[in-house]
Amino acid sequence: MKRIGILNSGGDCPGLNAVIHGVVGAADQMGWEVIGFRDGFEGLLPPGNFTYLKPKDTIGILKLGGTILGTTNKGHFVAKVGKGDIAKVPDEIVAQAKQTMDLLGIDALVVVGGDGSLTTGLQLFREGWPIIGVPKTIDNDLSATAFTFGFDSAVSTVVDALDRLNTTAESHKRVMVLEVMGRHAGWIALWGGMAGGANVILLPEIPFDLNRVAKFIKRRQMQGQLSTLVVVAEGAKMPDGELVTVGSTTQGEVRLGGIGEQVAHALEKLTGKETRACTLGHLQRGGSPTALDRITGLRFGVMAAKLAAEGAFGRMVSYQAYHVDSVLIEEAVNCLRLVDPNSEVVQAAKAVGICLGDQ
Repeated sequence: MKRIGILNSGGDCPGLNAVIHGVVGAADQMGWEVIGFRDGFEGLLPPGNFTYLKPKDTIGILKLGGTILGTTNKGHFVAKVGKGDIAKVPDEIVAQAKQTMDLLGIDALVVVGGDGSLTTGLQLFREGWPIIGVPKTIDNDLSATAFTFGFDSAVSTVVDALDRLNTTAESHKRVMVLEVMGRHAGWIALWGGMAGGANVILLPEIPFDLNRVAKFIKRRQMQGQLSTLVVVAEGAKMPDGELVTVGSTTQGEVRLGGIGEQVAHALEKLTGKETRACTLGHLQRGGSPTALDRITGLRFGVMAAKLAAEGAFGRMVSYQAYHVDSVLIEEAVNCLRLVDPNSEVVQAAKAVGICLGDQ
């Protein structure tokens, strides 16, 4: 009996369990076994931290957030140490993990992860591993796929927060600044801000001038609009060009956070209006996935199992034009999909009077 291994690596997001459900269900129909490795690639290190997964083990997990297998963005397999910077996983670590693969007779390893995890997967594939990638990121910034699961759930969380912030902003005639996730790409801020009725949206891809934002807020006040909602992505740079950070991690990229407070402080000084900041943080990663993310994750898992059966290794599941297919992993990593400042969606935001700080 052939075996598929599956692991989740990197940050968690809604829909991971749907992928597991899809892989296990499709593999069972093909007569394959599935072994789930706990805590990402770390579960591959001897003696191995894994569990056998059967369809009965995935009953009811579609609605669960997080992942039943656990995940980590630390450990021995961290490939990304900064934007564009890649650290090769040491040969001795790869050799130890390969021992576990060989001992268990894994015929295909499904790696569910973002840019960093898939970069690790690409290295392992080039060293002869039977790797299949599944794109996972709430930021929706992976190239070669138009959509990733987890994004819709994160956007829904932002919309809910803005709905709540709007009532308190109107009651006190305040400016409310909401900081959301988005290290390099502002998709969550843009989509969440537009759907949630934000008046100002600040993105990593569009340099902004806080003086222009302040003038926009003052103009709103003169028109009788006494409260303002501002959404800012954590990776947006202050006008001096610097990222706002909360210190470096022991591995991987620097931790971002705090731009919401800085923007709020600056706008209060420039406008004279009482301003408050709120950071959503990991609330965007938690909770039950939306229906769209459940279906997308399930479809991705089924396609991953299909690729395993076909021996189509070195490929990543991809979503394009409402169809799930696959692309080469090397076409997907190290090339982030960013918000185009001239795109139709950005122009739509501006057309309805949303300020992006650049005009």
